Amino acid sequence: MFYYNQLKILNQKKGDYGDMIVIDGVVGVGKSTLMEILEKNGYIAFKEPVTNNPILDKFYYDRERYSFPLQIYFLNERFKQIKKASQYPNSVLDRSIYGDVIFAKMLRDNGEMSEVEFQIYLDLFGNMMEHLKAPKLLVYLEISTDEAIKRIKKRGREYEQVVEREYWERLNQNYRDYFEQYSFSPVLKINVDQIDFENNLEDREYVLNLIEKSLHTE
Repeated sequence: MFYYNQLKILNQKKGDYGDMIVIDGVVGVGKSTLMEILEKNGYIAFKEPVTNNPILDKFYYDRERYSFPLQIYFLNERFKQIKKASQYPNSVLDRSIYGDVIFAKMLRDNGEMSEVEFQIYLDLFGNMMEHLKAPKLLVYLEISTDEAIKRIKKRGREYEQVVEREYWERLNQNYRDYFEQYSFSPVLKINVDQIDFENNLEDREYVLNLIEKSLHTE
């Protein structure tokens, strides 16, 4: 019900689409890889603001202390990013502001963000949504928790290795709950448990064809 209520904010502008693709999904699912593939196919890529994030690594070691500033940082950066991306035809983003509320809700539910901080975040989120168009397609990469953890370990970011399994399970469930209710824009859901579009050319072609087909479906 929470996600439904928040998505009503988005649905007020449903049908007002921008010329962009958004790729979303849990940590480790392959968002950046797919974005890079689309970039090689003519799209303009806008990467998630992770590399120069001054708070992210601290957050994983002390989530209660850094949860609110991290979420505000991400919200602000994603707002700036999607405003910029909306100025270009055929832009693609690996994650975006549209699903950002998932992380804030989890932090609130787990007692790592206070209710006052959460309400401030929601007010800011709602204000920002009033100024944005929906993507022409949102690609949701669905994955099992076991497979996500396997990929997270493989890429080896130190701050991700300290995260307990329970967190990844809750994150994955929240993503599924959110995208079961999301209808702000057209959605293409792809389960990637058995798909390796990074290294397998057949898998890559399969995913690209799904995206192309979805973009041309009335």
